[in-house]
Parts: sequence; structure tokens; C-alpha cells
Amino acid sequence: MPTVELSAGRVHYVEHGEGPPVVLLHGLLMNHTVWDPVLELLPPGFRYIRPDLPLGAHPIPLEPGTDLSLRGLNHLVADFLAALDLRETVLVHSDWGGALFLTAYGLDERVGRLIVLPCEAFGNFPPGLPGKTATAAAYLPGGVVLALRQLRVRRLRELPVLFGWMAREPLPDELVRGWTEPGLRDRRIRRDLLAYARSGFRTRELIENTEALRRFRGDALILWSAAGKVMPRDHGRRLAELIPAARLIELSDAYVLSMLDRPEAVASAMTEFLTADRAGSDR
Repeated sequence: MPTVELSAGRVHYVEHGEGPPVVLLHGLLMNHTVWDPVLELLPPGFRYIRPDLPLGAHPIPLEPGTDLSLRGLNHLVADFLAALDLRETVLVHSDWGGALFLTAYGLDERVGRLIVLPCEAFGNFPPGLPGKTATAAAYLPGGVVLALRQLRVRRLRELPVLFGWMAREPLPDELVRGWTEPGLRDRRIRRDLLAYARSGFRTRELIENTEALRRFRGDALILWSAAGKVMPRDHGRRLAELIPAARLIELSDAYVLSMLDRPEAVASAMTEFLTADRAGSDR
């Protein structure tokens, strides 16, 4: 199990291939496996790195007292890029949009380009019914354990308050069992999740942090879903207008987890974006 040692503790990651780095992030109560259907469809010649962020499905608890607010998680992502000495990274966002704030915090020096799938942005923290449910569970005694157990029951997790609006297609039992196992096994994993969920989300600050992307000078692909109710469709357009060198592609028939709903379409758009510079340099 490859890990990297950060000041916050050990962070597990997996990687495939060699070449310019592409770091693929994930959302709350998920891990790197959310990208499995897309990974084999992406072009060779890149180093694909998938860290397990401390968002409740990570296999290794962090050090006690670690700052897991949005600011703290941004520092953790920046430290991860630095620990692996990644440069001109293509940073890929999905569901959890907190790392979009690297620019706002002045931590994006190792990020060259962005790929943004449906994720939290502007004031949409926590996002929709699933986000509000997760926040409520964080403040109820035993709420996190109850939520994790409910996610293992297909008919319950397909409700809008859980994962029903996250993916258009039902999530496989095996995938969700992998996401829920760490938190059910280890109370320290739940501790990390609670540290994030209880850290507070101030709408004005969140909007300002998103709008700081005006300063991002790299290319960006906004790969948004036209369907779904958790991440507003309008946010994709707003992000594309906000980032100076951004392009918007909308996917139909996909919710937040478009890499699961439409892996071929996601891989095709990402491939075109990743190889654009390379094709231009060959001419």
C-alpha cells in the first residue's frame, strides 16, 4: 500500500503510468476507486495519481488534532503535491470542491491545469440534500455509524438524502462496501470525518474563495453534468466564465458522479483536454 508521510500523517494513494502528473480527487465518503471505470480509458503517457483524502473512506487515520477545515484540507492537498514533487499538475476535482480553493489560499503553485467535474462551488457547501444529511449526521450521537450502515442497504442509499441524486445508475454493493468499511472499522476515521463536517462553512467566504479562480492562469476543462439536483447546472457555466482559460462541456444523462454514470464520455473529454498541448507541440 503506497503512502506518503505528511505533517498531518500518512496518506494512501495509488498511481499508474509515467509522464506529466494527473491527480484525481474524490468526494465525501468515497475513495480513489470512484475513478476505476475511467482510468483504463484515459490516454497513456501520463502519471495518474489518486490519493485517498481524509473524507471518511480513507484507510489510514491522520494525526490527532489535524486541521481538517477547508483551509486545512487545502494545505494537505498542497503538501501531498509537494511531497511527491509534482509540478504542472493537472488537478481533477469531483464532488468535493474544496481544493478549488488552492488559488484563494495561494497554494496552487504546483497546479498547471484544472479539470472540474460537478463539485461544490460558490456557496453550495454542504451540497444539496446529501450534503445536508451528512452534516446533520455529524452532529447526531452515533449519526455517522448509522449513515454508513444505511449506505450499505441498496434501497436506502438510493434515496435522495443519501446517494440517490449522486449517481444516475445504482452504485454497486461492492463499491459502497469499500467506501464504508474504514469508517465502520475505525473510530479514528470517523473522527477525521467529523473534524471536516463540523468545521463550519461560511457562505460569503466560500463564494470569495471560488471567485479567486479569476486569478488562475492555466487551462481548465469544466466537465459538468446537465442533469442532477445536487450541483446546480448553472455553476458549471459560472465556473467556465470565471476562469480565464476555461472551456465548458456539459454531459447529459449524468449526475454528480459522471465518471460512474458515463465513463466513456468523461474519458473522451479528459483525453482531448490532456493531449491538446501535446498535439500542438507536435505540429
